[in-house]
Amino acid sequence: MSVFPKISLRPEVENYLKEGFMNKEVVSASSKQEAERKFETLLNHLSHPPSFTTVRVNTHLASVQHVKNLLIVELQKQFNELSIPVLQHPDLPDVLLIPVIGPRKNIKKQQCEAIVGAQCGNAVLRGAHVYVPGIMSASKFMKAGDVISVYSDIKGKCKKGAKEFDGTKVFLGNGISERSRKEIFGGLPALKGIGIRMTEPIYLSPSFDSVLPSYLFLQNLPSAVVTHVLNPQPGEKILDMCAAPGGKTTHIAALIHDQGEVIALDKISNKVEKIKQNALLLGLNSIRAFCFDGTKAVKVDTIEHTEGAPPFLPESFDRILLDAPCSGMGQRPNMACNLTLKEVTSYQPLQRKLFTVAVQLLKPGGVLVYSTCTVTLAENEEQVAWALRTFPCLQLQPQEPQIGGEGMMGAGLSFEQLKWLQRFDPSFVSLQDTDIDSLRDARIEDMIWLANKDCIGFFIAKFLKCKSTSEKDPQR
Repeated sequence: MSVFPKISLRPEVENYLKEGFMNKEVVSASSKQEAERKFETLLNHLSHPPSFTTVRVNTHLASVQHVKNLLIVELQKQFNELSIPVLQHPDLPDVLLIPVIGPRKNIKKQQCEAIVGAQCGNAVLRGAHVYVPGIMSASKFMKAGDVISVYSDIKGKCKKGAKEFDGTKVFLGNGISERSRKEIFGGLPALKGIGIRMTEPIYLSPSFDSVLPSYLFLQNLPSAVVTHVLNPQPGEKILDMCAAPGGKTTHIAALIHDQGEVIALDKISNKVEKIKQNALLLGLNSIRAFCFDGTKAVKVDTIEHTEGAPPFLPESFDRILLDAPCSGMGQRPNMACNLTLKEVTSYQPLQRKLFTVAVQLLKPGGVLVYSTCTVTLAENEEQVAWALRTFPCLQLQPQEPQIGGEGMMGAGLSFEQLKWLQRFDPSFVSLQDTDIDSLRDARIEDMIWLANKDCIGFFIAKFLKCKSTSEKDPQR
């Protein structure tokens, strides 16, 4: 059941998205009404959280069963002995699934209110507490220990420090204030700890703040699928081109049993530090992270000596993951996206620059996996069609495991090619109401099916480089 309004987009962005989802190929394969219904369903789903919290076990340090047992104990503590099942994914053996309870009805709204920013609100819907920097406004007399109703300012109109707010706000649940209004907005050095501890969220998800940090990595289900599709092997040299914060990088290192070389690039220095911190926390030594722009990662002057640091010689890597910068239109929950149409469409050329570099850096016989966390045709299927036209050395490959649906029509790809893509489309299922009683009666197979379908919007394509890019192509 829908409890939040559909995602708020700029009109020109919504029209652009709609044109993609209602292209001629799609409409002729179903109907205009069906294509429109699916598009509206997608917009509605994007403002709601997925049905499951997904965590990846760091198999480098512990067995999945051991970590699962520890997690069950932790969840019982968090949920006051409430018995929430923890499922091991049958096709992703290092992934655990925890059902999200909600939307919970009959939560009594309090007179004392706090307004949080949209990003903070999204995190609360996925199990986080409210940290002080996320609080935009608080009632005049709020003090530590008060029961507070928390709302999300989805349009970004609330002024920091306001005593009340009459703009568009969405109720997220109740919590207990850890700080007074005066402490939060008193002009003292910036506080960074928990400001409101959520006790009655509308969606009940586990908090992973400092929970088994060396054993677990909080990761969306499709993000864990990507690395399994890449299928890295021990002893290989592997490049993660846009790697921060390091979820997929550390997954690669764990899958190769920390035996090989995993190079991680990101062009923002504090994000690179985050990759290094995560590698250290998870006990992985095969990762080397560099602050470097992936579009410049090919070495043009072979005389220059960089001792294993970027830029790299052409055809240096066995496998490359390009989890590309994108418009992020598949992220959930997301009640409002303020990107302009110019910003949304700016990603396609950047993705092509990065992809071109990836093809140059890949060895013949090597594998390139391209992924995004967006739903636009231009950043997904159109990029695959462009890549196959531009690089005759590339062949599209089937994926294992195949958990998402096939690609979307509209980019001129064949039915067989579309079957070899993975598009995770949350509009595939209706929004779910989950309570403890329904969980007791649910079959494990049905829960796994729902976890596979009701996740974030995501896209994966896998390519094999069948010959060297330096060889002349007779057709060119």
